Amino acid sequence: MNETAYYLSILTIVLTLKGIAIGSYPGFRMNRATIALVGATALVIINNLSLEDAARFVDINTIMLLFAMMVLNINLRLSGFFNIIANRIIRIAKTPQQLLALIIFSSGFLSSLFLNDTIVLMFTPLLIEVVLKLKRNPLPYLIALATSANVGSVATIVGNPQNMIIGIFSGLSFVKFALQLIPIALFGMIIIWAIIVLIYKEEFRVKVYLESEEFHPKIFKPLLIKSSIVLFIMLVAFISGLPIALSALGASALLLITRRIKPERVFLELDWSLLVFFSGLFIVTEFLNQILIAPNFNGNVEVITNNPLVDLSIISLFLSNLISNVPAVLVLSPIIKQLGNTDIYWLALAMSSTFAGNLTLLGSVANLIVAESARRHGVNLTFSEYLKSGIPITILTFLVGLFWLVFF
Repeated sequence: MNETAYYLSILTIVLTLKGIAIGSYPGFRMNRATIALVGATALVIINNLSLEDAARFVDINTIMLLFAMMVLNINLRLSGFFNIIANRIIRIAKTPQQLLALIIFSSGFLSSLFLNDTIVLMFTPLLIEVVLKLKRNPLPYLIALATSANVGSVATIVGNPQNMIIGIFSGLSFVKFALQLIPIALFGMIIIWAIIVLIYKEEFRVKVYLESEEFHPKIFKPLLIKSSIVLFIMLVAFISGLPIALSALGASALLLITRRIKPERVFLELDWSLLVFFSGLFIVTEFLNQILIAPNFNGNVEVITNNPLVDLSIISLFLSNLISNVPAVLVLSPIIKQLGNTDIYWLALAMSSTFAGNLTLLGSVANLIVAESARRHGVNLTFSEYLKSGIPITILTFLVGLFWLVFF
């Protein structure tokens, strides 16, 4: 690489990561996906690479895993699966404290299996409708939904996009990953409940009995049965140690063999921009690794710190809030590989990059989905209002997660 190409590449990488962190460029109708794609294309042109060479930078296993999980989630949503669960939660809760706990633990559990963004997208409108009918303050419940979806998603490889990358890169089995991080997720959800009850004392101090309201969600029974069976088969494959991406892709293929749902309906609801975003980001971060990380690191642990586990987690926490968690994971992954590919580093990266998303309203896509959906329903979840809970939740869950990984 000549000097001109080197500096142009550095400038392109900086501008791309900055645009991804902000989410757009003022004056341009560009989102994170288009910014990543434009940046990747510019780097390929600057460095005179062929498209075949650039394609090798994209991790096909991660892309296929993400695609497959989206197909599964769409089928479950169309069948009424998520509405049934939400209806059960509403009917069980008798007090505001119980409603809060049920929201937190159901959101966390479901996010560990079906992607946190999917869960908040499905739950937010129904939650707002129920809470407003019960004449309760919707804000603590919305914050609980967003933060618990993030915390719960840390528990498994398929809980969020950054975990998918870590799962593929690390080679950790689904079971080993889950056994190490499920306790952290559970502790995190307890922390969320305690902090929100403490901050919103007026909402939870007085013991009020809620009048449960009967909802009749639309259910497509044949698809519900089929999706549930396929979900069970996929989880068995995960637990059996079969390749994660191939197992999920096989499950999605089974769901696409159908006489009832037109494929266009599934494909129209797929988040293609997320797949474009990941593909472009793989190329951008691979150039970053080749230009800056690999030449300056060379496997020397002391370059980072004398305590790599702790400091890597702290770096991940701050970097995830600076450039977003998925780019942070891709940036830090080459360093972990040079540290010896140790499992504990990958687990620490999953924990810290995920919990970092709870710091601010802009910290994760799940947070933004909740805020935007709430706004459309007349509820204003502001940046400062979220911050009151986001800061203590992030600090405490991060410290508990780090303590668990270091000592257990």
